[in-house]
Amino acid sequence: MKLSIVSPVYKAEGIVDELVARIMSETKKITEDFEIILVEDGGNDNSWEKIKSNCEKNLQVKGVKLSRNFGQHYAITAGISKANGEYIVLMDCDLQDDPVYIHHLYQEIIKGFDIVFSIREERKHSLLKKFNSWLYNRLFNIFSDANYDIKAGSLVIFSNRVAQAFLSLKEKDRLYIQFLKWVGFKTSTIKVEHKERMEGHSSYNFFKLISLGIQGWTSHSNKLLKLSTYIGFALALVSFCLGAIVLIKYFLFQLQPGWPSLIIALLFSTGLILISVGVAGIYIGKIFEQVKDRPLFIVEEEINLND
Repeated sequence: MKLSIVSPVYKAEGIVDELVARIMSETKKITEDFEIILVEDGGNDNSWEKIKSNCEKNLQVKGVKLSRNFGQHYAITAGISKANGEYIVLMDCDLQDDPVYIHHLYQEIIKGFDIVFSIREERKHSLLKKFNSWLYNRLFNIFSDANYDIKAGSLVIFSNRVAQAFLSLKEKDRLYIQFLKWVGFKTSTIKVEHKERMEGHSSYNFFKLISLGIQGWTSHSNKLLKLSTYIGFALALVSFCLGAIVLIKYFLFQLQPGWPSLIIALLFSTGLILISVGVAGIYIGKIFEQVKDRPLFIVEEEINLND
């Protein structure tokens, strides 16, 4: 198998037919030896019926239905685990990354690279979504050991040996772009035009982006834990200095500090303690999830994958 195109599908029943048609049209310009793997991620709509219909029409289209909604990154992992291609292309189902760039990715990777990322020249999102993405990526770069390019797109191609390295990583937190950057190998990039979403809206709202941000910050670094320690030391030093000033004023000027300043200091320090405990709790929770060793995803049904 020359090429495998993997796309997670979530609440995209109106897009599936167009997605398959455009992928097939562009991929046939490269090779006839390809497969399209669509992973339905428990969207509770008619996406799976659309996938089944396309699978019945063409054996090159293969369907994977997860038992429930596991999330985009787990659906991608499921798709990669089923892929047989020498090269594997990942793309979202919303067609904001145009399948026409599959050919560009392929032309770049056959130059001897193992991974080719896409760089979006301009994101076609609302101002709020752009701000959320900017804030997420800025904080990600601060709180993690990885460096994330805000213009990096979800459209990417990589070799089979990269896929095997990706699948060997068993972490529960699976930010796939960061995983692909972490495994190393020879990489390159191409520029792509970010299109308007064909239908519907993104499932990543502000709160989901915050949750994703915390997941990313804590899964790639322990900087938040270190930051809590540094803040603790800094506050202890400030408290010591202020305490010395209060003592000097008390003995020299008979000045007694008021209750408001005491309450403010107490609330401030208590808040920082709770934040530090919360950060530690997040890391402990990750350890708890990891040691349970549950499967990353559960497949309910497959089509055309055994042929």
